[in-house]
Amino acid sequence: MRILYSYLFLGLITSLSCCSTDELIDTAGTNSPNRADRPIQITTLSTKPWLITGGDVLVEVRLKPEIETDQISYALNGQDVTSSFRDFTPGSKQALLEGLPIGESELLVYSNGRNYSESLMLTNYPISGPVLSGNHEVPFICEAGKFKTVSGETLGQPADEDCMVQTQVDYVYWSDLDQAYKPWRSTYAVIPPVDLGYISKPDGDFIPFIVRIETGVVNRAIYEIAMLHEEVDEQLSPWQVSQHWNRKLVFTHGGGCRGGWFRQGTRTGGVMRRELFEQGFAVVSSTFNVFGQNCNDLLASETHIMLKERFIERYGVPIYTVATGSSGGSYQSHQTADNYPGVFDGIIVGASFPDVISSTIFTLADARLLHYYFTQTSPDSFSIEQQRAISGFGVWESIPNLARGAARLDPLLNVGASAEEQGGELGTFELENRRYNLANTEGVRATVYDHAINVYGDVMGGSKAQRPLDNVGVQYGLAALNQGLISRQQFIELNRDIGGFDRDMNHIADRHRADIQAVRRALESGRILNGGGGLASTAIIDYRNYMDSDEQGNIHMLIHQFSTRQRLIDANGHADNHIMQIGGRWDFDTTDTNLEELFIAMDQWLLGVKGDTRDCTLAEKVVENRPTNLNDACWVQSDESLVKIEEPQTFRGSSRCNELYPAYSTPRHVAGGPLSNGVVSCKLRPITPADYGVGFTQDQYNELREIFPQGVCDWASGDVSRATLQATWVSFGPSPVNILYEPEH
Repeated sequence: MRILYSYLFLGLITSLSCCSTDELIDTAGTNSPNRADRPIQITTLSTKPWLITGGDVLVEVRLKPEIETDQISYALNGQDVTSSFRDFTPGSKQALLEGLPIGESELLVYSNGRNYSESLMLTNYPISGPVLSGNHEVPFICEAGKFKTVSGETLGQPADEDCMVQTQVDYVYWSDLDQAYKPWRSTYAVIPPVDLGYISKPDGDFIPFIVRIETGVVNRAIYEIAMLHEEVDEQLSPWQVSQHWNRKLVFTHGGGCRGGWFRQGTRTGGVMRRELFEQGFAVVSSTFNVFGQNCNDLLASETHIMLKERFIERYGVPIYTVATGSSGGSYQSHQTADNYPGVFDGIIVGASFPDVISSTIFTLADARLLHYYFTQTSPDSFSIEQQRAISGFGVWESIPNLARGAARLDPLLNVGASAEEQGGELGTFELENRRYNLANTEGVRATVYDHAINVYGDVMGGSKAQRPLDNVGVQYGLAALNQGLISRQQFIELNRDIGGFDRDMNHIADRHRADIQAVRRALESGRILNGGGGLASTAIIDYRNYMDSDEQGNIHMLIHQFSTRQRLIDANGHADNHIMQIGGRWDFDTTDTNLEELFIAMDQWLLGVKGDTRDCTLAEKVVENRPTNLNDACWVQSDESLVKIEEPQTFRGSSRCNELYPAYSTPRHVAGGPLSNGVVSCKLRPITPADYGVGFTQDQYNELREIFPQGVCDWASGDVSRATLQATWVSFGPSPVNILYEPEH
């Protein structure tokens, strides 16, 4: 294995050029007075100064050369804290300020003669949160008693309703004999175990494979922080770091969504990643970063922010931070990078989607509508191949498969109903007797929307969340009609009778219409990925296996990857920071090294960006420092080897990769929707013959006008709300900085 211990990427960048243009404004900087021309500059290193949690914050003070550092004093809320500051570099000092009260504090830095002074307001919140995700949801099930640490013990029962537990540190070592992690014992410091594994370094030296794991709770989520560290008795700090840490950080994520409600969770995204330790990384994750336990990207982002703060205050500022995860892990990686820039510098995602609210849910909801129509409403009207063509999927089996996936939208668990109509899935038994049903209308509604009611608001002051879900004006099967795969009458009857869903996901005759406030808030806050926030200046590697032809059906379709790329193009004019690779062997072992190669390429990419001192925007630096050997690609099996084909990945076109891995559509795309798939409520326009490649009779046109009395989707005009991403670092409270307007009822 190659190990990424380099601290600085030495490369020639003088041949590159860039124009200095205005960078995306981070409106979250509004309460920081720092300017480059100030003689004293105060910076919080662990988090934004208005989002501090747990009563401590790592700060840095930089002084202009004309200021004598020994003539500077530091005061926190009027109390002298000068002794807390230590020299960091010539002209700068750092301190971990502790014991901040809840609310605002003032850090004052001044010269003894008061010729120079600067202050910064620091706002502290409880370590249990919330900070920017709105009120804590209730009920909420603490599960620390079920969480097994790496030592094999459970965390024990929480101390309070915020699920807090005592933070603990464990040490384990890798056993070459058992091929597993085993607890490290104090006696091993004198006589190491005979099965202790070792890691080889690039210089040929070997280090013992001993891992330090910190486990605790932030934001009601259980977290784990893991890194190589062999000096068990050594106290680590931002200035005393593990000698085996490469000063780089990886966030891991778990996928899923169904069952991810109202609970703490019993596993993180996985930090015991041997392959990452071998490269020198520190690895962090939390239970809220597993979408199968917390299907709420806002809450996941808040936890990213708080957990990274905790890491920096304990271990120091990383050179860079990379997020990685597949499926539900890609949601979190994309959306935190876009909506809260700076938390991640790069993301490596697999089996990806732009977000859960748009491309995923639109596809699942349409699949359930189509499946119901084909099996219940009109079971004998379409052949299997016609049904597949209307769905756009690669295989017919994706229709019932994805209909089952729509359970994340359905609050009701109907005993006796078909699997494709089930909902109300709960991930913990403790919530079973609190489940929403018609006899318990105030019960737990296990849906994506209700789990994010802070974002969307409720319906008329009730317990149901508003929904950004709409199919008014959608012409299902339009492309199948125009390709001659279904008849005119079949098209008419399908759109006449397909119907929609009520708020409990029961089938109704009318189409379902979105709540306009929910649409606006989804688009304005980044719950629907925009791509023009921090993602514009993030290094993105998107890899996947090909699942469009999965015989059982599969939601992880290639088109979702192209939807993300199209959103980047729509927002930024290009997607040059987005790399797509398909069909590789995604592992780190001796035969399947493609994923390792992506991490090595990402390391080179980000170190190039960090070492680029030109007067360019960050977005330009990200594009221009992409390694020359990191390009769009696909792989093909040839004899016993896997051959890499480097060529631009496109949704359609006559390329070798498109022949190997054709990208199929979703029902929205068959209905004429844009590749980006981010329109919730389409603007409507009158029916026109130009829509159709077949001739309708006058009676048929009249019937279509009755089916679509307000018109059909004018997809090119975008969303009827006209909403778009308002800013980065948006808050839903309690932080008032960049708070989005309060939801109406």
